[in-house]
Amino acid sequence: MSDGRPMPGGVLCVTHAKSATTPDGSHVLDLCGPLTPAEAERVADRLVERHRSFSVLFTSHTDTRHTLTLVPHDAAGAGTPLSPELLADVLLLPVGARTVPLMGAQRAQVRAAVRAPYDRGHHVEQVALRWTGPLDPRRWAAAWQSVAAGESVLRSAFDWVAAPRLVLHDRAVVDIVHRSRTEVRSWNELLLHDRARGFALDRAGLLRLTLLEDAPSATDASVPSTRVLLTYHRALLDERAVHILLRAFYRAYAVGGPLPGGERRPDARDHARWLAEQSPDAARGYWTRAAPPPDAVMSPGRPSGPTQQRGDAQIRRRLDPLQALRLRTWATGRGAGESSALHLVWALLLYRAAGARGPAHVSFGLRLAGRDVALPGASDAPGLLGGCAPLTVTVDPAQTLGALTHRLRDASLDMAAYPWVSDELLREWADGGARPADTTVDFDSRPVMAPAVRAELESQGVRVDMPRLVGGGTGPAVTLVARHEPDGALGLTSLYDRAVLGDADATLMLSQCVRLLRALADFTDEGATVAELLGVLDGLGVPGAAARPPDPPGARRASLTTLRRGEPGGDVVCLIAQEGVVPGAHDRFARLHDGPERIVELHCDGAPAELPPGLVEAQSGRLLLCGCGPGAVTAYEIARTVAASLDPVVVMAGTGSAEASADALVAGLRSVAAGST
Repeated sequence: MSDGRPMPGGVLCVTHAKSATTPDGSHVLDLCGPLTPAEAERVADRLVERHRSFSVLFTSHTDTRHTLTLVPHDAAGAGTPLSPELLADVLLLPVGARTVPLMGAQRAQVRAAVRAPYDRGHHVEQVALRWTGPLDPRRWAAAWQSVAAGESVLRSAFDWVAAPRLVLHDRAVVDIVHRSRTEVRSWNELLLHDRARGFALDRAGLLRLTLLEDAPSATDASVPSTRVLLTYHRALLDERAVHILLRAFYRAYAVGGPLPGGERRPDARDHARWLAEQSPDAARGYWTRAAPPPDAVMSPGRPSGPTQQRGDAQIRRRLDPLQALRLRTWATGRGAGESSALHLVWALLLYRAAGARGPAHVSFGLRLAGRDVALPGASDAPGLLGGCAPLTVTVDPAQTLGALTHRLRDASLDMAAYPWVSDELLREWADGGARPADTTVDFDSRPVMAPAVRAELESQGVRVDMPRLVGGGTGPAVTLVARHEPDGALGLTSLYDRAVLGDADATLMLSQCVRLLRALADFTDEGATVAELLGVLDGLGVPGAAARPPDPPGARRASLTTLRRGEPGGDVVCLIAQEGVVPGAHDRFARLHDGPERIVELHCDGAPAELPPGLVEAQSGRLLLCGCGPGAVTAYEIARTVAASLDPVVVMAGTGSAEASADALVAGLRSVAAGST
């Protein structure tokens, strides 16, 4: 069983040469790396199971080198190129892992994380709680391992060699760290340090826990207290999913550690199957009409200069229980929920920030939980089931508050039917494309601990408070999170990008949001207008927002960088550099590989239309195309199309760390030099 960690020796390397293709069109792949003969045979079985157009012949030469021959079933398939999906399945470690295709928000999140590998903390969120009473470390760890055994999401990682997909491991160890008060200078320092660690997306267990010894209780110094921090990657989990996992953990801890039963379903596999059965026709028709127009107002503030700040931050405000009740009563009286009242106020803040005078389109992102879909059991499935889509409405100062609330309510209900729709699909379906929203509103209920479990823990002297979001990056400039609190209050948290909205402007925006929410309950007249509510902010400043950095440039023309000159007339090692290739792997390879070859780096976005002249003109020996991660697929495509006449050797390594990837390429090239290809 896999424990979710890379196997000894790093990642697998596969070599292939056009000249190794047999007369009947079979493809010969040489496997080099951490595979026993039994594991290599399981790779062959996996290919037979998933890619039925080939049969696979398997030969083991040593404990670290094996050959797979892929034989097409009929003559029509002779010479058929290997698909990116097949190559990804060959390179996938561990060999027993199962995979699930990604769609919607998860696919977008993985791609965003891969595009910005150095900004690891930007894709991380954190939830914290206080545990008062005795805490048995062994029992705590056993309880979490029991949850991991039953919840496949805690044994999952990602692979993006061909396309982003979820990899389900048989086993993963939950990362739990215990810290004393003397080790940590402050709670905020702990939050920042733990977020900055990020996660390695290719390693299972994208959630970790930190237990920090807290000061004794003010009422009873003999009662221990522990602050618990849960840090997770938001491509795998959302806040609601963490609450679902915590609920299972509380049950396990209450009974002493292990939970009865096996793996809980539905999980990511069931959700993926359900998604595959959904017809996009209705969603396409809706978003063709509902996508934000080019002139839609989105910015959280009036245009301003640079903030001179950076990083993500958050601030909190709340409506006390009485204010929250008055807001709920106001919304209910208009046939809507509190979320619609919040959407109303947020739309007005964006409208005001734009300095609009008449009717204007206003658009912001709406977080869709995706747990009310027609998949039995989806409400209790931890994982990222939903996404974020733009809610667009026309704000007219002369319109009544009730009418605008109804339009926002109806729009959010219509959108809820398509939580799986991603930004990629929206851009494809919407005329003229669809800009991503600058701000997002997230209002979702959280599952609570069962009363019987709470009572059992309290009988053991343990009390836990309501977990709350304490940190996280924000994809848009601002994410407004609204949550009910145990005392009936409504908590509001603004997560913001300080490069777009400075601290003072973010505080001003959230304060004005709270002011409008509190004032809304006073507008009981059915004829009250948007302009009247906006009048509450007369004389107050308007937040300023700096321009967001431009989107990354699109595909660029292939370019070449020389990493090492090599010996005259020698072979050329061409490393494929593209989005998704782990940073640092090529530099490490150039340091480790001591052969006579010239080493160059080809920068491209997929296989280029032609090779740079500098590479072709210098070609006298063999061309060795080397790629790790998604670069492996591109190396194969270049060899098959652009460089086919050169009969190159392709050296492909799977997804892994910079060290493991470089080591795999080095081992692959040594295998080639030894004449194994």
